[in-house]
Amino acid sequence: PEPPEGGWGWVVMLAAMWCNGAVFGIQNSCGVLFVSMLQLFGGGDDQQLAFKTAWVNSLSMGMVFLCSPIVSIFTDLFGCRKVAVIGAAVGFTGLLSSSFVSTIEPLYFTYGVLFACGCSFAYQPSLVILGHYFKKRLGLVNGIVTAGSSLFTVSLPFLLRALIDSVGLYNTLRALCIFMFILFLAGFTYKPLVSNAKDKEGGKGKFRLPPEKKICNFSIFKLLSYRIWAFGIPAALFGYFVPYVHLMKHVKDRFGDSMQEEVLLLCLGITSGVGRLIFGRVADYIPGAKKVYLQVASFFFIGLMSMMIPLCHVFGGLIAVCLFMGLFDGCFICIMAPIAFELVGAQDVSQAIGFLLGLMSIPMTVGPPIAGFLRDHLGTYDVAFYLAGVPPIIGGAILCSIPWAHERQKLKERAKPVDGETTEKMLENESTLVSDTTEKPVKEMESVF
Repeated sequence: PEPPEGGWGWVVMLAAMWCNGAVFGIQNSCGVLFVSMLQLFGGGDDQQLAFKTAWVNSLSMGMVFLCSPIVSIFTDLFGCRKVAVIGAAVGFTGLLSSSFVSTIEPLYFTYGVLFACGCSFAYQPSLVILGHYFKKRLGLVNGIVTAGSSLFTVSLPFLLRALIDSVGLYNTLRALCIFMFILFLAGFTYKPLVSNAKDKEGGKGKFRLPPEKKICNFSIFKLLSYRIWAFGIPAALFGYFVPYVHLMKHVKDRFGDSMQEEVLLLCLGITSGVGRLIFGRVADYIPGAKKVYLQVASFFFIGLMSMMIPLCHVFGGLIAVCLFMGLFDGCFICIMAPIAFELVGAQDVSQAIGFLLGLMSIPMTVGPPIAGFLRDHLGTYDVAFYLAGVPPIIGGAILCSIPWAHERQKLKERAKPVDGETTEKMLENESTLVSDTTEKPVKEMESVF
């Protein structure tokens, strides 16, 4: 059916906005939790404490993306509502379990794996369901929904700091379970308007798996432009998540307790939301795969800002860096889907994004622990932030070749119909010649008789 462009869709939009905000608001505020974990589990002289603790937040963010290809398949098979509700329930269980641990190691599973997997299964259906209700307004609705993460990123660090100071880390995690419970209820609003694979393939009351090619569409990797994109972006992300995890601790090391480090996350959140609105609109005026140049620019500036963090010896300098970093972070995020549409087309865009997010999980997981390892052994974050700025610049340089590869691919596709028409004409000519040679003897025999 045609999307209703409203009605119950507005309720779905609000539920998806809450999902986007709750999932990435908590993930982006991990710097506050990181500092609290260091203080809580930092008894004794552990020389690798920052390295061990960073794995908690890195695993969490990495698993959100690592599960994306699997989530896209489950969403196609079982529908948005079931996947989102079960995901929120798993996330609730993981977060609640995290509030009862006594050492850092169990958090790798409860927070880094269980909670993050639940978030992933709750998050992706919230994007898919929007296409059921909106078509003409889908851009506007996506902008409002993704703004939810910016809104939560702006406000949640202050709430977390107040809760941790008053009731401690464990009770703060239990308070965050309220967000996941609301997310659980929000999943029930995802009333599907398009039948899923269960209805299409098996009929009513039966379930049959669709063919393997429908479940996992690996054919998109045959496209050179998509391959460059799918491996260039992960190459840029080895240092991308490092400031979100370690910036709060870096501020404490350099400025002590005299500064409110949560202000930096506030700056990141505000300008990220502004960047999504501005660059999303700018991308509408950039034709075809040349939209990639916006991501190239965003990676260049994000890498440059990461390298400038150690050079800021006044707090105002860090605020300026975070304002620019958030702006280009919003640029990178908001044009992911438009670029995917340009490279693979509308039919394959869901799994194209899913595969990309899965590949992104590896560098986003590895980067922060490496930065924590350098901090433990060097006593400062300076080298870690310098190195964190290198991968985005390299990744951006790799992406520069995508428009050329995409144009080359389009030229090949245009040549295929021409070749097909030529072959068809040749076959027609051959059939005409054959018919002429067979009809001529027949006519001669008829004239004889």
